[in-house]
Amino acid sequence: MEKTDSEKIKLGMFVITGLTLFVLVIYFVGNKQKMFGSTDHLTAVFTNVNGLQLGNNVRYAGINIGTVRGIEMINDSTINVDMIIDKPMFLNIKKDALASIGSDGLVGSMVINITPGKGNLPHIEAGDVIQSSNRVRTDDMLNTLSVTNKNAALLTADLLKITKEITQGKGSLGTLLNDTIMASDLKQTMNYLKNTSKGTTEIVENLNKTVTALGDKNSAIGVLNDPATAQKIRTIVTNLDQSTQEINKVVTNLNATILNVKNGNGAINYLSNDPNLVKKIDSTMTNLNKATILLNEDLEAMKHSFLLRGYFKKQEKAKQKAN
Repeated sequence: MEKTDSEKIKLGMFVITGLTLFVLVIYFVGNKQKMFGSTDHLTAVFTNVNGLQLGNNVRYAGINIGTVRGIEMINDSTINVDMIIDKPMFLNIKKDALASIGSDGLVGSMVINITPGKGNLPHIEAGDVIQSSNRVRTDDMLNTLSVTNKNAALLTADLLKITKEITQGKGSLGTLLNDTIMASDLKQTMNYLKNTSKGTTEIVENLNKTVTALGDKNSAIGVLNDPATAQKIRTIVTNLDQSTQEINKVVTNLNATILNVKNGNGAINYLSNDPNLVKKIDSTMTNLNKATILLNEDLEAMKHSFLLRGYFKKQEKAKQKAN
């Protein structure tokens, strides 16, 4: 059956519309995959790509600048990721930039995030390899969290056991908390320690005052710090030492004299032990007294003599004038 013109027109429009839609899809997909723009290759080396796939986005400072073009595993610890990046962005990425793999949101696809460098290095060139930093994987975090939960459970069990024993009065801490007598003794001990500490503080303050007084020249101890006073004290001590030596000599001589007296040597022993000599000395003193009396009488008689009377009067006048 031959088709009519209207059917042919409809078929033509359908084919044209389909081709147009196909071209638009190819354009948008290619534009997203950087197939029609001016791009160049950049490589990053990872130890684990964390589920990264071809076509995932590459971001620099939060801006989409390219896509992942290839993933090549070199060995068990080295994976090369080939990226196509817009050429204008090469001027903004420094050689010390870091590449890391993250997720686009909580459950989104994986993306490569390029963090700007902090140095003053030149920008990257096409085909360069940049450093990478591996983020902690979710599995690793879950494993760590699982171990942490187990440890927390063990700690909780031990803590419950300890608190139960404390409540029951077991152990030193339990006894201390439940024994009122021990608590009272401990409180009294703390009061004693407080009083002792207060007394110690006062002693230290007094000691500080005493030490401070050592440098005060107005105090008795501080005077010793005066060089002139110290020299005087040194001179006095030297003189005392010399006087002590002289006194020792005198005492030695006195001891010798006393020893001579005890041994019967010298005039003192003779005078103290000879009675006849004592009587003679007593008689001599008596005669001297009598002679003195007679001499006074003779002088009195001479005063009344007419020959010497004028002389004695002159003597009395001279004494009166002198007074």
